[in-house]
Amino acid sequence: MGFMIMSVTGYNLMWMMVMFDLPVAEPEERKRATAFRNFLLDDGFEMSQFSVYFRFCGTRDQAMPFVKRIKANAPQDGKISILFFTDKQFADIINISNRKPVLMKETPDQLTLF
Repeated sequence: MGFMIMSVTGYNLMWMMVMFDLPVAEPEERKRATAFRNFLLDDGFEMSQFSVYFRFCGTRDQAMPFVKRIKANAPQDGKISILFFTDKQFADIINISNRKPVLMKETPDQLTLF
């Protein structure tokens, strides 16, 4: 019985992006939206924009428990989208803040666990 060893590259390491549009017109809606944001932060996501959060997941299989938790913690109203992309694609993101480029972190904090 042989084992297949996969080399770890920026093309097979995965990132997860969660984007959402939640209603916030009523106090109870704002409370649910805030609770969802706090859930994402507590689950290791970093805020990129107010309704856009990123997390390094390692592999697609390792991302699935996060998807399950997001589904379980999703507010009853609104829309949530989950996207996956490679570490290489993440490194190519261009961020501009106040008309100035902002450099991305070179490696995620979670990568130091490997």
